[in-house]
Amino acid sequence: MIYSQDIENLDSFSAIPERKLLNFVDILYIVLCMTSEPGISAYPGIFGRRKIMKVAVVTDSNSGITQDKAKDLNVFVIPMPFMIDGKTYEEDINLTQEEFYDRLRTGADISTSQPSPETVTGMWNRLLEEYDEIVHIPMSSGLSGSCQTAIMLADDYDGKVQVVNNQRISVTQKQSAMDAVAMAAAGMDALQIREALEAVKKESSIYITVDTLKYLKQGGRITPAVAAVGTLLRIKPVLQIQGEKLDAFSKARNMKQAKSIMITAIARDLETRFHDPEAENTWLEVAHTCNHEAAQELADELRALYPKTRPIQMDPLSLSVACHIGEGALAVACSKCLPVNA
Repeated sequence: MIYSQDIENLDSFSAIPERKLLNFVDILYIVLCMTSEPGISAYPGIFGRRKIMKVAVVTDSNSGITQDKAKDLNVFVIPMPFMIDGKTYEEDINLTQEEFYDRLRTGADISTSQPSPETVTGMWNRLLEEYDEIVHIPMSSGLSGSCQTAIMLADDYDGKVQVVNNQRISVTQKQSAMDAVAMAAAGMDALQIREALEAVKKESSIYITVDTLKYLKQGGRITPAVAAVGTLLRIKPVLQIQGEKLDAFSKARNMKQAKSIMITAIARDLETRFHDPEAENTWLEVAHTCNHEAAQELADELRALYPKTRPIQMDPLSLSVACHIGEGALAVACSKCLPVNA
């Protein structure tokens, strides 16, 4: 429950000192404070009291949050659109993970896009009928134009919509959405939440290894010649996302070696960047594309290496990532744990 500053730690009206009579505004205000729900925050209002604010948290399906999961997490998810053989689909609306991978295997022409302005503002407008403010968390501005588009659209909302550019995608983007929900429940408004998330935008890492070079070649990230040689030598590239870019990090001769490279990279980040060698205050996450068994083994290995860490999240990578790297990919990520989760 969220309590205002002037009634903090009070269990009943009788605990209020020097007050024998409460007027209607006092009673209504205290009842609202003591019955508010997650997603409601407060800020100083008239007469020095704190006005109850409802903050909605919006992200997109690049976070890996499905429409069903979104209901449990108290998050609203904008589906990312795809063009498959000339027809438009929306992730988790009229395109499931199974259908997507079936089309990918058959060699369908698949490309990603960003949500239309009408889709974004339509969700915002509907939410603002019930909520006072919105925190919108799109994927990293360096990987998609959807973030910059949302920032431009938010200019017309007089500060009611705060767009977060904290350079996250996939499991780290999902964690940001969950952090935003926790901060709203703790009494922070949309601007405060945005500033808190952006303050740690450089404190996350993702390492990804792919099982095939086919889709990196199709996307133009490697040349056909490099793909041919790499396939012949069974090379497994390891990629990294730090900040706004997806870059080559290392290469391995098999998946076991690739996993070892990723785990070593995470250990180095925990030691030198996060100053948290035992991951006590860092989220560890695992993601995959149709590779659940290997992902579970990787998560178990991380739990053994970091017994003091928090629960390790494991999720499928979003389809917008999967279409660029194909099936069989594995990813490990880490992101700073914010004080609201301490």
